[in-house]
Amino acid sequence: QVQLVESGGGAVQPGGSLRLSCAASGIIFSMYTMGWYRQAPGKQRELVATITSGGNTNYADSVKGRFTISRDNGKTTVYLQMNSLKPEDTAVYYCNAALIGLNLWGQGTQVTVSS
Repeated sequence: QVQLVESGGGAVQPGGSLRLSCAASGIIFSMYTMGWYRQAPGKQRELVATITSGGNTNYADSVKGRFTISRDNGKTTVYLQMNSLKPEDTAVYYCNAALIGLNLWGQGTQVTVSS
């Protein structure tokens, strides 16, 4: 059974940090480009960061220098380290696994940045 299960969301004050995890099962994890997307209320889902099977990373301009995506193929898990969080980072964060012809999503985890 193919599953992407996110964890690590929560509420944090501005300037704080969170680490999201996404555990994958049922796929050949090492072959997939893994990514994090987010969707704020009333807005479209947007790319946050991706990491290819070879370890190349890509970030949205809004998170560059603050967020870091990484992967552990042995644990079939992708991470998103989020530092210096801002209220505008508040959203549901979704894990994505992509391969030619395949696009898989997790159920999402809420991140709320508020004082």
